[in-house]
Amino acid sequence: MADPTPTLARTHPLADPAQLTTLTAGHVEARPFTAMAVVRAERGGAAARAAADVLGAELPTRANTWVRTSAGKVVWLGPDEWLVLDETAPPWGLEDALRSRLAPVGGAATDVSAQRVVLRLHGPHAQELLRAGTAVDVDPRRFPAGSCAQTNLAQAGVVLLALGDGGDEFEVLVRTSFAGYLAAWLADAALEFRPGPVDQD
Repeated sequence: MADPTPTLARTHPLADPAQLTTLTAGHVEARPFTAMAVVRAERGGAAARAAADVLGAELPTRANTWVRTSAGKVVWLGPDEWLVLDETAPPWGLEDALRSRLAPVGGAATDVSAQRVVLRLHGPHAQELLRAGTAVDVDPRRFPAGSCAQTNLAQAGVVLLALGDGGDEFEVLVRTSFAGYLAAWLADAALEFRPGPVDQD
């Protein structure tokens, strides 16, 4: 007998992610689905060390920073809380891998893959786009690569990551329910950077 449970296709919160790149003249792109998990562990404790073993990187202990792992990133959210992003793990796979190692030593891992969408801003106008909607000073002298901030962008709560020291590449992690709104706002804000008609005078 066939399984009566329907299989639902996973759809991106932005109906056509590629359209965002077109609307923003290439300044913004929606990243594919990314596995995410929140890790809770005592700083420097056994669970933090276990997480580092799984991820291949130490959990960042300096406030408002992030580090690369072999498959993604670890973002500092609080003294005992981190957001792990993995671009290769299947849904729930990241949580399972972390929880199996952390739970026995007092840590915790919770899947939050459906909670946020990742948008990447890049190019010479990335800073201008961000400055139009956030109070964070994104000048690379004060917000260099490896920095992160929990802030608002166009009144939507986001986690902002600086990817490069040149101030021309960032990632914005936005709640799934606000993804469409923020994408529309970015498309509108990017209009001033779209190439215009050539003056024939």
